[in-house]
Amino acid sequence: MWLSGIKWMFLIIGTMIGAGYASGRELWQFFGTESTLAIVLFSVLFYFCCNIIMKISYEKKAENYIPVLEELMGPRLTRLYDGMIVLYLFTMTMVMIAGGGATLEVLHIPYWYGVGIISGLLVLLFVWGIDGMTSMNAMIIPILITFLVGTLVTFQVTSGFSLQLDFHKQGNWPSAFTFTALNILPLVAVLAAIGRQIKQQLEMKIASIGSSVILGLISLLYNESLLKVANEVMVYEIPLFAILKHYPYYMVLVMTGLLWAAIYTTAASGILGLSTRVHERAQLPFWLIALMLVLLMIPLTTIGFSRLVSVLYPLYGILNLYLLASILLYPIMTKFEV
Repeated sequence: MWLSGIKWMFLIIGTMIGAGYASGRELWQFFGTESTLAIVLFSVLFYFCCNIIMKISYEKKAENYIPVLEELMGPRLTRLYDGMIVLYLFTMTMVMIAGGGATLEVLHIPYWYGVGIISGLLVLLFVWGIDGMTSMNAMIIPILITFLVGTLVTFQVTSGFSLQLDFHKQGNWPSAFTFTALNILPLVAVLAAIGRQIKQQLEMKIASIGSSVILGLISLLYNESLLKVANEVMVYEIPLFAILKHYPYYMVLVMTGLLWAAIYTTAASGILGLSTRVHERAQLPFWLIALMLVLLMIPLTTIGFSRLVSVLYPLYGILNLYLLASILLYPIMTKFEV
């Protein structure tokens, strides 16, 4: 029971800690100064979202996100969100595959070889179905967290370890809602796929509390570290490298490996969400679905997505906020149902 709860906890964290989070880009974009309260509030919101999604998934014995969406917002809106989630997961996974190929170029591995490596590992992962995904997260995420936290703590120690958790000026608190909403679609897609595998409600509590506390503490530590190099962050495409600039070169290689692992877990979460949706309509092995999806994505990784992202992401922001509101209001609405 405890082990299952921890397994789901790592699945949640693996879905959340993508390349954007691990690199510091998402945290710096949404938080920064006056954000202690915002991060604490995000942690609380994240707990409620995980717990509610898992509870619905458990009660519905869901194998994909459709039953969860129908419970939250009815069949009509579910059709809209179904299409948006498929498009979101597809484009996100495609960008991750491209990013995985580009990241390995640091190690002088040609781009297409890198794309082939990450694609092959994604297909191999789903030979074991959902169990492969959860086992991979249970293996990789603790290592990823250890390296990330170790780097941040070392930076804090060498720079005086002065965490300024000031609750007096907290004008950035609304960012908690937009940051939570940003990550809600993949969270629904992944957690809705494990409804049949959750055995007891205690597993959901362990997963929800553990993931929200860990992510909250890492976010606070990361944000405070970035604030110390605030003048240099804008120079770097990856804010984490502003922290690492005085470190030996091998640390840059280690953290490049960490970013690649974050890219891989994010891509795996996208494939999981898509595979469980396709599996409902075509009863094919998960690895075969993953292979077909990856083969469809690889040629498209050369397309520039900047225009697509600039149009889609503001739309996703609005839809995600509505979905977040639906999740948070769900316990109240069900309580007053006759």
